[in-house]
Amino acid sequence: MPMNLIHRRVCNSAKWARAVEDMLLPWALDGVELGRDVLEIGPGYGATTRVLLPEARHLTLLEVDAASAARLREEFAGRTEAVVHGDGTHMPFADGRFDSVVCFTMLHHVPTPAAQDRLFAEAHRVLRPGGVFAGCDALSSVRFRLIHIGDTCVPVPPATLGERLRAAGFAKAEVTVGEGRVRFRAE
Repeated sequence: MPMNLIHRRVCNSAKWARAVEDMLLPWALDGVELGRDVLEIGPGYGATTRVLLPEARHLTLLEVDAASAARLREEFAGRTEAVVHGDGTHMPFADGRFDSVVCFTMLHHVPTPAAQDRLFAEAHRVLRPGGVFAGCDALSSVRFRLIHIGDTCVPVPPATLGERLRAAGFAKAEVTVGEGRVRFRAE
């Protein structure tokens, strides 16, 4: 389902880009070794990608929305390995292709918990042995729900996230709750 107008404006704003660069990604990736080949699932408008580019030697983007994928291809031409229009629940990549898989503030757009679990399993499948799956998402709140009126919005409960990541095949899963958000790392 497409994002509503308010949500699109927020995610495409300079204020959001600053928050991603100054707070969100430093917190989400604190202590995470990305490795050489990185897959970002659901980069949307590219705010997270702009921050990842200097950190990732080879960055591949997977975006479910065709228009967003086209915009990302245009903006990041020559600076990423590839921008792939595809679904995180059925990734078009070989087993063990990436050193790390990341996703930021997008899990709540995956329409059901079962689909989220398929995305977790796919992230596990495309990781090399010893690879890391890391990211963050927002916690449910009144403000968060208001921004998402008319959008797909299925927040991931932090209390069950670690268990769900282990069920997807990860041996270790760490979940940390912060102010209005949750981060995760799974190996």
